[in-house]
Amino acid sequence: MNSDERRLLQAFRNLDAAQKASLLDFADFLVARAGSAGAEAVPAEPLDIPRPAEENVVKAIRRLMTTYPMLDRSRDKLLNETSALMTQHLIHKRPAVEVIDELEIVFRRHYEALNDNSSGG
Repeated sequence: MNSDERRLLQAFRNLDAAQKASLLDFADFLVARAGSAGAEAVPAEPLDIPRPAEENVVKAIRRLMTTYPMLDRSRDKLLNETSALMTQHLIHKRPAVEVIDELEIVFRRHYEALNDNSSGG
């Protein structure tokens, strides 16, 4: 175990149960945000992946990244907006349903902007 791993483990041990859950959610979010660079053909249209009745923010981000595979996950604006919403949920305790509703709008807006740019508009 390197020093960063030891530091993270020590910090984790000093948190209460709710804080541990938030830290794990945030770690899942960071892993999901990193994504995986696949060499497959990317669909031009969003995939039809319905929103489940019960969904946490991390799973919603994963679903939206899968729904909109044509969006460049490394685009600063999309990452910043997604990160800001995740922070509002984890740190400021904004309800997950509100954050997921806004994430849906953010991803849709980025998709529409991509289409406007690619069509010359």
